[in-house]
Amino acid sequence: MSDPLIIRAGAGSDSHDTDSQTGGPASAPPFARITVALDFSPTSLYALNLARTRFPGAQLHLVHVTDARATARADFGGGVMPAGPDPAMLNVLEGADADRLAEVVQEGEETELLVGDPVTGILNAAERWGAELIVVGTHAKGAVEHFLVGSSAEKLVARSPLPVLTVRGPA
Repeated sequence: MSDPLIIRAGAGSDSHDTDSQTGGPASAPPFARITVALDFSPTSLYALNLARTRFPGAQLHLVHVTDARATARADFGGGVMPAGPDPAMLNVLEGADADRLAEVVQEGEETELLVGDPVTGILNAAERWGAELIVVGTHAKGAVEHFLVGSSAEKLVARSPLPVLTVRGPA
């Protein structure tokens, strides 16, 4: 039975290449260079494991982007006001994220740690590296959070010139 996750694009009925073991049509790995976006959540780690197991032999590029977008902080009038990222806090986050990335990387995998908007960073990193596929875990969010913040996975799918495989965590 074929794997429903992997779709192979063939050369059509005119192809004369054959697999030496099966005698059937030869098939190259569907994706040889895969960028895996990580936020270190259980779902993103599940997506990483899926990429490792479903695409054996593919070169993996693990990317994490420390989110440095503007945030909000309380003001003296009881409201909130926009605040830029605190450089000291970014240094702490970058160090912690580098440690976490070092914990999950395996021999032969490449890593990239960036700071900025996660969606833009992932797309730019995948393009620079020459990825053929982006793998990303999805998170279940409440309706209000999804409306206000949106989904990084959805934004990746909408903006990416590359195929994006979104992975839901195990039920």
